[in-house]
Amino acid sequence: MNIVIDAFGGDNAPLEVIKGAIDAHNDFGVDITLVGSEEKIRQCAKENSLDIRELKIKHAETVIDVCEEPTAVVKGKKDCSMAVGLQMLADGEGDAFLSAGSTGALVVGATMIVKRIKGIKRPALATVLPTAGEPTMLLDSGANADCRPEMLCQFGIMGSAYMNKILNVAAPRVALANIGAEESKGRELELESYKLLKAAPLNFVGNIEARQVPLGDADVVVADGFTGNIMLKLYEGMGKFFSNELKSILGKNAKSKMAALMIMGGIKEFKKKVDYSEYGGAPLLGTVKPVIKAHGSSDAKAFYNAVRQAKLFTETGVIEEITAALAEMKAKKEADPE
Repeated sequence: MNIVIDAFGGDNAPLEVIKGAIDAHNDFGVDITLVGSEEKIRQCAKENSLDIRELKIKHAETVIDVCEEPTAVVKGKKDCSMAVGLQMLADGEGDAFLSAGSTGALVVGATMIVKRIKGIKRPALATVLPTAGEPTMLLDSGANADCRPEMLCQFGIMGSAYMNKILNVAAPRVALANIGAEESKGRELELESYKLLKAAPLNFVGNIEARQVPLGDADVVVADGFTGNIMLKLYEGMGKFFSNELKSILGKNAKSKMAALMIMGGIKEFKKKVDYSEYGGAPLLGTVKPVIKAHGSSDAKAFYNAVRQAKLFTETGVIEEITAALAEMKAKKEADPE
């Protein structure tokens, strides 16, 4: 198995990418190809005493900046590290692709270069969120600001397949993000999406309010990309808020510091639970081959876990399950057009 990584995507590239790739290769036994300026990759490895002899390098002349138009990845910058890596995946030179670069460019590139699963309207970014129970997947978390009901239904199918195959959740509970639990709540988008999700081949449990998500009341939360991204950013902000407040309380005086020592095990477990780097990245569900979007500020640990995630994505047949579910929906619709 060969995992292709954009070596120049993200705030800490290429050093943290290289470090994470080395550890992932050693622990997971996968081949890894770093895409980007070969000269800069080798120079960075040399300056930091990193042995990259076991890693492959695919040279790419340029890098697409997060401020550039996303469509540049398939137009003016076909020679950038992201475009070259996606083309490798499309051509069968890799089994999965990983980047911490521009989200917009990755979505455009994956859609236009790697292509969508037949029948999928739009790929969706699927982010795993920590909850009071088991993790919850939120999608779309930012790829598609404007959505149609059939797209949200497909998001539910894709999220259900991923949670089942990757996180081993039997019959994942799929919920629709809304302003109330009642079936009659929401805009036309939510009202129509509710009907489609209810008839789809998945375990749909109805609407869910944002306050229920951290409590773990669903395994998959479906939303349009605009709503989903707002939920995600608030989630991240509250995580930092609680972490900082906890640090402030436990470090306030000698007594609180003593108390902190007594509960250090629990504190470490909490920090691990809310650490995005434990999950590595968000899969872009809906493409014919695995694509992973890592956080822009990913460190070596995050890239390491993103490679682990890409490996599981490739091995567990998520794409095949999504394809089968879509075929089942199509057959059902043709048999009962009403």
